[in-house]
Amino acid sequence: MFDTLAKILNVKELRGKLLITFLLLVVFRLGSFIPTPGVNVSAITEFVASAQGAMGAVMSMADMFTGGALSSMAIFGLGIMPYITASIIFQLLTAIIPSLSRIAHEGATGRKKINQYVRSSTVALCLIQSGMIAWAMATSGEAGSSAFIAEGVSRWEFFFYVVLSLTAGTMFLMWLGEQIDEFGIGNGISLLIMAGILSRIPRAIYRLFQGADPTNSGSSISLGTIVLLVILFVAMTLAVVMITLGTRRVPIMQAKAVRGRKTYGGQRQFLPLKVNQANVIPIIFGQAIMQVLAGFVGAILGESMGVFFSPGSFWYTVFYIILILFFCYFYTAIQFNPNEIADNLKQGGMYIPGIRPGKRTADHLEKIMNRIALAGGVFLAIIAVVPQFISRGLNVDYDISGLLGGTGLLIVVGVALDVVQRIESYLLMRNYEGFGVAGGKLKGRRG
Repeated sequence: MFDTLAKILNVKELRGKLLITFLLLVVFRLGSFIPTPGVNVSAITEFVASAQGAMGAVMSMADMFTGGALSSMAIFGLGIMPYITASIIFQLLTAIIPSLSRIAHEGATGRKKINQYVRSSTVALCLIQSGMIAWAMATSGEAGSSAFIAEGVSRWEFFFYVVLSLTAGTMFLMWLGEQIDEFGIGNGISLLIMAGILSRIPRAIYRLFQGADPTNSGSSISLGTIVLLVILFVAMTLAVVMITLGTRRVPIMQAKAVRGRKTYGGQRQFLPLKVNQANVIPIIFGQAIMQVLAGFVGAILGESMGVFFSPGSFWYTVFYIILILFFCYFYTAIQFNPNEIADNLKQGGMYIPGIRPGKRTADHLEKIMNRIALAGGVFLAIIAVVPQFISRGLNVDYDISGLLGGTGLLIVVGVALDVVQRIESYLLMRNYEGFGVAGGKLKGRRG
């Protein structure tokens, strides 16, 4: 371990990239503590802490991605999620709209155009979301008496400050992520999200040991519960790593070609198909729809019906699992194009043993992907609902059980593996051993 760290520090370029990445992440964390002008921070913090039901779930999820910036109404209160939302939207539109699909296949120029569309859409989403937040806070009380507005600030001034600060904060984070991409190591946007999620761990650990404090008469967490939580955390992390790196290797052969006295091709290779092709997208979409559904049912049919779709209830869990499975298949179908892969194999003179090139190959690949997509969807559903069962079964706070599954664990593991693989590639280029066993390469996710 220490020998590998020494080798990392010996590579000057890698050492510089790691330092730049660390400093830019520090800037991100510092900005999460700068309050938005004109906001009564104490009132915001109290409101977020007391939020219950669907609203509480929405606030908790948003606060997780922003690293606590939302609960303190900092300038990074929207986080990087508007950019992520815009990126996902254009991924879906690129697969549906032919004109965008043609632009995306124009190489670097097309990707640059799509990225510009994503940036413009991010600004629009930031203005809409920050405007809704500002309007909701400004109109929450009597005329001129909203508890969220700082003393001496009018409603229109408050609205202007909040919209401008939150929008500018998200655009700065987008720029920060691009700087990490160019000068640091790893995917900048993913690292910002991971830093926000990891920043909540100390608070969760504090609340865990606070609940187990023997001097506290109201403590309800025993030592056995803490040990069990640690074991579950290790087991869930290992499971996520295995599924994230898991692939179904489809054997392919290269056609032989005889030139003179030499024979070329004929090698046996493998086409890796990821088990979790959709990654964390189905959980994010499922959570968003269920939160909207819970709020809609509660508003239209009353609280007595809304409780059936509140987070943690039976029907909420059932529909949540159904949505995860649906979006897993839907997003996999968008990302994985068997016809394109079959054409590429045919043009490269490669084929699957026992399967004819062309349509038969595409049908065979689609059949395999449908099977492993089911396995990936079931795994995502288990990961998504585990925190709810642990929270109820062990009687611990959701902030604590949330570390054992859900969106946060999938993102942290995926980004960490991506960074390790990038560092490993630098070490292997310098003839150093990687992180694998006996110098073997760590195979799996590449981003």
